[in-house]
Amino acid sequence: MNALQDSLLELIRRTSAEIPEDVHKAITRSLEEEKKGTIAESAIKIIEQNIALAKNKSQPICQDTGSVIFYVDCPIGFDQIAFEDTAREAVKLATKKGFLRQNSVDSITGRNDGTNLGPGAPTVHFHQHRSPEVSVRLILKGGGCENVGAQYSLPNEKIKANRDLDGCRKAILDAVLQAQGKGCGPGILGICIGGDRATGYEASKQQLLRKLDDTNPNGELDQMEKEIVATANKLGIGPMGFGGKTTLLGAKIGVLNRVPASYFVSVSYMCWAYRRQGVSLNGDGAVQNWLY
Repeated sequence: MNALQDSLLELIRRTSAEIPEDVHKAITRSLEEEKKGTIAESAIKIIEQNIALAKNKSQPICQDTGSVIFYVDCPIGFDQIAFEDTAREAVKLATKKGFLRQNSVDSITGRNDGTNLGPGAPTVHFHQHRSPEVSVRLILKGGGCENVGAQYSLPNEKIKANRDLDGCRKAILDAVLQAQGKGCGPGILGICIGGDRATGYEASKQQLLRKLDDTNPNGELDQMEKEIVATANKLGIGPMGFGGKTTLLGAKIGVLNRVPASYFVSVSYMCWAYRRQGVSLNGDGAVQNWLY
């Protein structure tokens, strides 16, 4: 096994089995805020126990290890084809070792060959930069939370949302309301205002690469992120839809330009099993440091 494959295999293992520290802190904080003796408190306690067991046993946090999505920042001249070939082999090996569930099926036949490989599986996004550094971030996104993602075209008469930030806020909160407990809450939202239907959804997922405790560089959006979480947590949906004070752990908003005829708000919902990890690599493909 070469150094890059070894690094990617360990990245997959950690992402599958270990919750990032910023997410774990948010879950612990939510447990302190829930009323004692409630179903909501019990649900978060079970989540805490699950997190500990998965890490101690090096086993997937959730049986749905989800879509495997790599984000690679790399220098000019980086061999993207070789990287993708290595990533596919790492995914295949991780599946064999049980770090990933045999989870990818042919969309026409339903056939599962047990490798997690196929068209679009895994997905690899490359971003070229002028720095010599290579960093790889990985998201494992479960199907349950993916199912409750939503995209709104504004104006929307049904929710009385116009083409402005207040309309965006209404659309985002409506997505939370429609999701209820079906996305394995408490959830985290990745949001994109603008773009087209495809780029909006893609950019909304990229927002999930941010840390929960970071600050949006746009002050207006930073305030909006905080307001959405505060408002959503007053809806009474709570963990797994059982009621309580913790419906969302975070919301992250990005913006893309749009054409005048379109105004999309795209919402990607992430479950409490927020599997996101990353590494920076040296020239040989070995891990230099962990990013989360």
